[in-house]
Amino acid sequence: MLEPSHNNELPTIPGKRYFTIGEVAELCAVKAHVLRYWEQEFPQLSPVKRRGNRRYYQRADVITIRQIRSLLYEQGYTIGGAKQKLGSNEVKDDTTQYKQLIRQMISELEEVLDVLNASVK
Repeated sequence: MLEPSHNNELPTIPGKRYFTIGEVAELCAVKAHVLRYWEQEFPQLSPVKRRGNRRYYQRADVITIRQIRSLLYEQGYTIGGAKQKLGSNEVKDDTTQYKQLIRQMISELEEVLDVLNASVK
């Protein structure tokens, strides 16, 4: 769903296992209350809830949120249309999620390589 041109606008996803709602809001450029609303509307979003109902999102959740954001804000889908698009293309979404993860890993590895090359000099 997210095309490479749109990925440049959003920050890279750090290599953490869990993200707070505030971190996800920054990573996906949406407000926390929007994320909570999307949880009600999209069954694909189900963050882990721990003590005090604190939400902890995983990397796959962040990618799904970015897909939803792209559908709604960039491609002009309604909530209902975005639900259908995500629901009907779950296999395709998995493929795009993996492609997104691979692109993310490549960029992170390139950053590590740059740091290593700088320290050698």
